[in-house]
Amino acid sequence: MANPVNPPRGMRDFLPADKARREHALGIIKGVYRAHGFDEIETPTVEDYARLHAGLGGDNEKLSFSILKRGIKPEALAAAVEAGNPEQLADLGLRFDLTVPLTRFYASHRAELPPVFRSIQIGPVWRAERPQKGRYRQFVQADIDIIGEPGLLAEIELVTATSQALAELGLNGCVIRVNDRRILFGLLDHCGFVPETHDGALITIDKLDKIGAEGVVEELRGIDAVAAEKLGAVLAAVEPALAGTEDGTGGIPLSRDAIEAVLPAGAATEGVENLAALGAALEGALPDGVSVRFDPTLVRGMGYYTGTIFEVAHPGSGSSVGGGGRYDGMVGRFLGQDVPAVGFSIGFERVVDLLTLPEGTGPEAVALVYEADGDFTNLLTLKRELVARGHRVRLEKRQKNMKMLLARVAAEGFTSFAAVRADTKTADDLEFRPLSD
Repeated sequence: MANPVNPPRGMRDFLPADKARREHALGIIKGVYRAHGFDEIETPTVEDYARLHAGLGGDNEKLSFSILKRGIKPEALAAAVEAGNPEQLADLGLRFDLTVPLTRFYASHRAELPPVFRSIQIGPVWRAERPQKGRYRQFVQADIDIIGEPGLLAEIELVTATSQALAELGLNGCVIRVNDRRILFGLLDHCGFVPETHDGALITIDKLDKIGAEGVVEELRGIDAVAAEKLGAVLAAVEPALAGTEDGTGGIPLSRDAIEAVLPAGAATEGVENLAALGAALEGALPDGVSVRFDPTLVRGMGYYTGTIFEVAHPGSGSSVGGGGRYDGMVGRFLGQDVPAVGFSIGFERVVDLLTLPEGTGPEAVALVYEADGDFTNLLTLKRELVARGHRVRLEKRQKNMKMLLARVAAEGFTSFAAVRADTKTADDLEFRPLSD
């Protein structure tokens, strides 16, 4: 039975210190993205059920939370259960990512938006995950997307903006792993997988970090044993080149020579050209502490990706801390005509877990310790003066155990305190003492 005082399983409460760290990170991310020319939008947390299950969200559609229609009669409920089709009972659902709402937003407002639209969208999403470390049923995504730009400039802008955001968050050692879906399809063709089996094969290859190369080959034998063996040989040749990618000291540089050296001759020329041009453009353009590497085994599970794909690794996290890619066919599902689009999402929850709130963040926070029988009118006047000077002010009633009170206030981020005495008339009369003493 659920504990009535705990939040629902897979969801969390945030104490003030946690919330402050999250807001600090959000401020940095938004500030960097705005500086790079992106504009913030907001979409509803709820979308039409049919839209959320239109085949755009990949496996995440299976994890979506549905909202029952209002006024369902018991007989309709029983009939839906008996027919094994409970979906007919829902007309709305909680969004499971921000990309599907963005494409609907763009289709709705295209006439009001610039030809190339650069968006910021940050907000909560919901998935019926099996709760575990780093995976929650409610979590925040922080996305930037560029819609309307078919060329490589869009990828360049996304990578440079995201890399600066990661650097300003203090996440040194981030590696942006890059691949191209066309390279993956080229590898599958080279190994002998027929096009009809490509999607299933990629789902298996995406498990590489969980089941290893031998596990991938074993699973792919069920599709095509000969092709699976050929792919296994490619993976075996690539594995040594990928060593060290997670800490940024090794891996495969994003250059034409390095890419071609690990791929079978003639495989996926178009994808190689794309990544080589991206690597050349990013040369010297990334901040210290962030690097970019080619990873031919990177898949990204979403089936809507059509070209470049990205994923961010950090040595302090066992999972990716960001990812994205180009999804040129997705907007057209709503608009009736294809529009080029590419996006990059920071895994906000995993990023926040890696952060420590730096000292001195925000305005100086001070505590005013007052007597229970003091003049509240004067106390509020003092507080108003300090707030007007840019301070954050907390009122604390004097206690017998002042040591415990001051320790608690310091733990909550306050830096100094002052006692309000009977003769304290203005803020200039306050004698502040650092809480670190």
